[in-house]
Amino acid sequence: METALSVTVGCFFAISVYLLLSKHVIRIMLGVGVLGNAVNLLIFTNGRLLREVPPIIAPGMSTPAMEIANPLPQALVLTAIVISFSLFAFMLVLAFRAYQSLGTDDTDGMRVAEPADEKLPPLGY
Repeated sequence: METALSVTVGCFFAISVYLLLSKHVIRIMLGVGVLGNAVNLLIFTNGRLLREVPPIIAPGMSTPAMEIANPLPQALVLTAIVISFSLFAFMLVLAFRAYQSLGTDDTDGMRVAEPADEKLPPLGY
């Protein structure tokens, strides 16, 4: 099970890098969303996927009687989901406003801060 999730995490990272290297803002935003999901799945997979009992200590005991699930990866993933959703919502509004102002979602067409009479910087190596 963990091997399949590790391969899935690798595929998510590869897809997100491919989308982040695009010239269109929408694809870049989708790459950020997939990257957030890949990190969440990575954290969740690192927290072990064993079927253990919930992390509840019985009354009168100071330590659990058996192995319990680790609640830290679950809490980290829950927090990361909220943060990545708010980041995606902010990026969506920012991209929509940039499209309204500039009329394009191509990052090459968004070079309004650069002088028009000078040549473009190198786009690759």
